[in-house]
Amino acid sequence: MSLQVWIDGKLVDKADAKISVYDHGLLYGDGVFEGIRIYNGKIFECDAHMKRLYDSAKSIRLTIPIDREAFCKAIYDTVTANNFKDCYVRAVVTRGVGDLGLDPRKCKQATVFIIADLIAVYPKEMYEKGMSVITSSYIRTHPNSCPPRVKSLNYLNNILAKIEANDAGVPEAIMLNHDGNVAECTADNVFIVRDGQIQTPTTADGILEGVTRKVIIDLCKKNNIPLAEKVIQRHDLYVSDEIFVTGTAAEVMPVTKVDGRTIGTGEAGPLTKRLLDLFRGYIREA
Repeated sequence: MSLQVWIDGKLVDKADAKISVYDHGLLYGDGVFEGIRIYNGKIFECDAHMKRLYDSAKSIRLTIPIDREAFCKAIYDTVTANNFKDCYVRAVVTRGVGDLGLDPRKCKQATVFIIADLIAVYPKEMYEKGMSVITSSYIRTHPNSCPPRVKSLNYLNNILAKIEANDAGVPEAIMLNHDGNVAECTADNVFIVRDGQIQTPTTADGILEGVTRKVIIDLCKKNNIPLAEKVIQRHDLYVSDEIFVTGTAAEVMPVTKVDGRTIGTGEAGPLTKRLLDLFRGYIREA
């Protein structure tokens, strides 16, 4: 059976899931979205995802035409229609259909669509061996440009860094901010380990407030693992004992090489492994 996609209140076959070429989400990247995991038939961290989605929309003055409860029900309806228990959901809100000018006032109502499908960003063995990354020459957008805390449809900044990673033969790139400090990867948040302490950039460093990032921070607090949100420089990456990245799709992924420099022993470190185990346990209990 064809995958079913939810568009503006209706489930349609994947082949028939279409939006207008005049939609400003397509024409200008004007909109917001969430990537959400479904584990054992439940929306993982539903409240956190909904809060970020509606906060992002509010920040760009985009009115989502359904409330949070209805949005969650639409996600469950989509997952159920596709007979998934574990999957990835992409929930998207665009500015809607307008004209060829960029004025959002010409868009009468937002378009909402929800996709449920399977995803595997990295191969299973990479979670044991870790991955190599580079630091990108493309900096993360300035907070007064396109705010990184808004999970918008405008991902060209991230895509340019991803192209650099592809050219370097690695799966991911770490992006610095306008001050030259570590911000985040193209699709993941960054954590390092130094002298037994886990460190991660602050929200002021030009990052998206990742849902998985918040879960890891909470797991550290709950399990008495030292953690600090602080400024991290490229030098700190190079001399760290461990590095890992987190994201809804990636979950918790070890990094074992940055710009050709081996991190720690060159394998997933003990704190990274412990947090991956804690995270998987948290998923089972959620």
